Amino acid sequence: MKSAERSASPSTGSRRTWFAVLPFVVVIVVLGGLYAVVAGRLPDPLATHFTGDRADGFSSAPGFVAGCLAVLLVLGVGAGLSVRLREHTPEVPWLIAGSCATAAGLGYVMCLTLLANVDVPDPAAVRQPLWQTAVSLGAALLAGVLGRLLAGAAPAAPRRARGATPRLDLPDGATAGWSRTISSPPLVVLGVAMLGAGVVLGVLAGWLGGAGLLLGGVAVLPLASVRVTVDRHGLALSPALLPYRVRLRRIPLDRIVEAGSRRIACFAEFGGWGYRIRAGGSGLVLRSGEGIVVRLTNGREFVVTVDDAATAVALLNTYTDRARARQGG
Repeated sequence: MKSAERSASPSTGSRRTWFAVLPFVVVIVVLGGLYAVVAGRLPDPLATHFTGDRADGFSSAPGFVAGCLAVLLVLGVGAGLSVRLREHTPEVPWLIAGSCATAAGLGYVMCLTLLANVDVPDPAAVRQPLWQTAVSLGAALLAGVLGRLLAGAAPAAPRRARGATPRLDLPDGATAGWSRTISSPPLVVLGVAMLGAGVVLGVLAGWLGGAGLLLGGVAVLPLASVRVTVDRHGLALSPALLPYRVRLRRIPLDRIVEAGSRRIACFAEFGGWGYRIRAGGSGLVLRSGEGIVVRLTNGREFVVTVDDAATAVALLNTYTDRARARQGG
């Protein structure tokens, strides 16, 4: 029975990976086929960017299609890689739903842009009705729901053995440090994709139009890989891609009541990845799984998902006890 379960696991992971990639493959095929059919009926340049319903950005038809195909290819590979790396985590079905929604929404807009330019002698006269935005969002939502249904149930969370040590046996006067780096492949892919899409949009439709995506990529990437450190000063979070002294968050010992560790469900508890804020607390959640939970003196909690959380918690509680003893003395 155990061997059968092991042999079934890789096929399930491969199936889910293809579920994430397939929507982008379909959109690439449809967009390429549509361009092949209407290429001779398109103006040069093509209206590719709109403010309201009026065209205000233009590019060559081959350049527009090549840029769209490149974005779809990058997103498709990123979606497949994300699902493959997370195949045993509860967020896999939601990753698949997100890939379906993204492919459908982008594909609708890209194909619509081509069709709007067909047989138009003056690209400046091309109009894109605002209600099409609602249609594209509806298509994305419908595809996301369908993708979530096809993805099936979330993988069962692996059980971890209990027995975390609440305090570290550290001799008086001795000091120690603990550090781990936690990364989120989906956020890496998202950040790189936003930067790439921003560059493509900037080249094709003007840098003002691509500025939002470029800024989004710059904001996302520092959160994609974070160094978590526990030392005699408290708990610190630093972007792994930036210099060590740059801090996302530092919690000193005098603000900590106690630390604990437990399994954290990324979507069920925080609604997604990244730096999250909710009632009663906040946290840096880059995946589901083991994490540090710090109870603060203001009654709130701070959470960070990271491997070997039990060791970090034990050391943090030891330093907190020392700081409290010094204050009491």
